[in-house]
Amino acid sequence: MSLLQRVRTPADLKALAADQVDSLAAEIRGFLVDTVCRTGGHLGPNLGVVELTLALHRVFESPRDALVFDTGHQSYVHKIVTGRSGEFDGLRQGGGLSGYPSRTESEHDHVENSHASTALSWADGLAKADALLGRERSVVAVVGDGALTGGMCWEALNNIAGSDRPVVIVVNDNGRSYAPTIGGLSERLSTLRLAPRYEEALEHGKRALQKIPVVGKGIYSAVHAAKAGVKDAITPQALFSDLGIKYVGPVDGHDVEALETALAAARDFGAPVIVHAVTYKGRGFPSAEQDQAEQMHSVGVLDPDTGLPVGPKPREWTSVFTDAMLELGRERSDVVAITAAMPGPTGLSAFGEAYPERLFDVGIAEAHAMTSAAGLAHGGLHPVVAVYSTFLNRAFDQLLMDVALHREPVTVVLDRAGVTGSDGASHNGMWDLSIMGIVPGLRVAAPRDAVTLREELREAVGIGDGPTALRWSKGAVPGEVPALRRVGPGGVAASGGPGAVDVLAEPGRLSRAAPRPTAVERLDDDETPGVPDVLLIAVGAFGQLGIEAADRLTAQGIGVTVVDPRWCQPVPEALCELAAAHRLVVTVEDGGRHGGFGSAVADRLAEAGIDVPVRRIALEQEFLAHDSRGAILTAAGLTDQDVARRVTEWVSGRAADTVPVVSTLPRAAGDGTR
Repeated sequence: MSLLQRVRTPADLKALAADQVDSLAAEIRGFLVDTVCRTGGHLGPNLGVVELTLALHRVFESPRDALVFDTGHQSYVHKIVTGRSGEFDGLRQGGGLSGYPSRTESEHDHVENSHASTALSWADGLAKADALLGRERSVVAVVGDGALTGGMCWEALNNIAGSDRPVVIVVNDNGRSYAPTIGGLSERLSTLRLAPRYEEALEHGKRALQKIPVVGKGIYSAVHAAKAGVKDAITPQALFSDLGIKYVGPVDGHDVEALETALAAARDFGAPVIVHAVTYKGRGFPSAEQDQAEQMHSVGVLDPDTGLPVGPKPREWTSVFTDAMLELGRERSDVVAITAAMPGPTGLSAFGEAYPERLFDVGIAEAHAMTSAAGLAHGGLHPVVAVYSTFLNRAFDQLLMDVALHREPVTVVLDRAGVTGSDGASHNGMWDLSIMGIVPGLRVAAPRDAVTLREELREAVGIGDGPTALRWSKGAVPGEVPALRRVGPGGVAASGGPGAVDVLAEPGRLSRAAPRPTAVERLDDDETPGVPDVLLIAVGAFGQLGIEAADRLTAQGIGVTVVDPRWCQPVPEALCELAAAHRLVVTVEDGGRHGGFGSAVADRLAEAGIDVPVRRIALEQEFLAHDSRGAILTAAGLTDQDVARRVTEWVSGRAADTVPVVSTLPRAAGDGTR
């Protein structure tokens, strides 16, 4: 039986001899490469924390002691040690292991942490609760150096430092978040990584001086007085010690014995301690070690022997944005870009290579990114802030009060909007339309394909009197969905911009993107529906879905007009005019029902006095468990077949006037506790 098969609990790990722990670390690395390459997931971060995680579980008593990982994507080894290695074949798949800690999976998982820079605040709160309740245990937060670029970490440190509560902060310093960590903090930590060489030199000098007969100790005492000043200049330990937190390190993050010694000392200190562990992301897998961009931070399905993707890789929304930004960069010198530690995942790396002085990576600091963008805009530039949709939540106040209130021309680009799937509840971008819908003056576009992404991004950066935003989903960009015609204010043809609406299909005339042969072509001329029964408004990538649903409805004799609003905030006037000419309006979106696009349409029609029923097909306001995007959309009834069925029921009167989407989706672990 292998060591990996023998270790099912932290107690099993504690029973191993030191040389066995090193062997186990090698087995775990092989296991991670094999399993994660087959399922996809966060490979590089977990290869880097193997020894660190083993040392943590040998020193502390999980689950009695609380281990909190920031972010949780470095928790795979923790899952293995706590008895979940047999479930890795289902990693990030429906019904399988979460890619982050999960309370429903194990009592060892205290915090389902997948947004960076929060663990220290959790640790502070847990330690305060322990003090008030008289509970004796250790609270340990494992924080990456990338996460330390986030402001919440320093807010928490300020509180932790002012107490004597026994919080152990392990800084997992690999010099990276997704990409290499940037900024002043990174530079200081880089210096600290070199500190052992300085300490060795001091120790050698100490021994040499003290060997001098008679005067040796006196000379050493004299020069030792200067040590603190020299040490602070060379190794800026003041970064932490000036806060009043004991600092231990740097420690080799791949030396289990050294880690155990440092962690045990921190555990027994009885007050806040920082243990600085230097690790190497992607360690032990050559393909990850040689990946200079991200060291295989997050991967899809790979060949473990070559480290290359399995099968052809479809073109994704992000790559279309990359090309569009390069075009704009060539044309306009005032266009600049901002990323929050994610230039590669958000598609800005190529822009940064072409225009290095015009890309600003602010670290994991979305709030700062947004207000900095407001300053750039006020200074005469047009900033494009690219973040994942889920991380817009962290910059809402700045979007509202710094950007929108001042009507600054900032363009916010939201990748991974709507349902993302495998990363689980915290990464679904289903909140963005609800959040942005209350921001005065913000214009929001949702491209349906690569052509409209380029078009709408160009329109956005051309707007100079206020903020704009674009949102698109995760994964492959769909094929082109051409419009039959474009209408604008007053029903006249429009060239583009907010207010222009694309008609994708209408009774008797479906788009070229419809299935072949279409229902229209299958019907005799005298049977072709000519009455515009339903206005089907499909947001973003649902344009193709709307066309296919319309084809099904046409076969049932229901006349459908399918439109893409292009700019869905504010609701275009042209949509109101189209709605007035139909008997039913149906909106389809992969955002939350409450405050989403459908709600905005219903409100706008009511304000305009247009008395037409509005039905919304959207997601319920709940945290969705991880699964593929397709599986989640199917469970939510967001397929062309489901849309056609429900529209048929509404038209025939077999459904109630107000029909909520009945969710069959599994709820995420911890639903209602976040």
